[in-house]
Amino acid sequence: MNFFKRLEGIFFSPKLVFESLAEKPIWVDILIVLLIALSVYSLLIAPYAKNEQIQMTKESTKLKERMGEDRFNQLVARMEGPTTTWKVIQTAVGAPLYLILALVLQSLVLLMFGRFVSTQGSFKQLFSALVHASAVNVLLGNAVRLVLVLMRKSVMQTTTSLALLFPKMEVTSTAFMALAQVDFFQLWLFGILAYGLAAILKIDIKKALFISYTVWFLKALLNIGLGILFMSFLR
Repeated sequence: MNFFKRLEGIFFSPKLVFESLAEKPIWVDILIVLLIALSVYSLLIAPYAKNEQIQMTKESTKLKERMGEDRFNQLVARMEGPTTTWKVIQTAVGAPLYLILALVLQSLVLLMFGRFVSTQGSFKQLFSALVHASAVNVLLGNAVRLVLVLMRKSVMQTTTSLALLFPKMEVTSTAFMALAQVDFFQLWLFGILAYGLAAILKIDIKKALFISYTVWFLKALLNIGLGILFMSFLR
């Protein structure tokens, strides 16, 4: 199955794509496309993210007290300074590197859970399946989010999750962080990933769904924890 058929199939016939990947796990071409798309997305939303980070920093009295007024003002001045070529490179490269790390770690966790129910499957097969499933979030999900960011002029207030139903909720609250993890495209991603787990591990779809959404749940808990930790430095 060539690249275009696999890409189309992820959205319209994922079961066939994952059955093909179980037989021949390939991932380089789709990963390159995802990394390029994520770099472009990160660069386009960077100005809005920067403005919001500056605003959050300015409003953090706790951070100001911890750093001292002089150091705090220097930090704000550096953040407000013009964007350098190095910062652009960091933005374009940082997100793709994070994606690769996340894919590797999630694939290892999937392999670990898979071993509880099956002796079949390899890291390469699971990584290939996860990379292809991630097209749902990285390509389509980020395309939708980009439109919303450009319309709202805000990254923090942009979401494709359950948090969308609570527009007045404070975006820095723990409740918002939790609801933000129930993202439509993430649920879609891990839902179709179950087809890949079923084909690779040779298990039924119910077990595959349980494993897939268990990994999603653990990922959500980690994101919430990191979010709370980050906000603790500002509040």
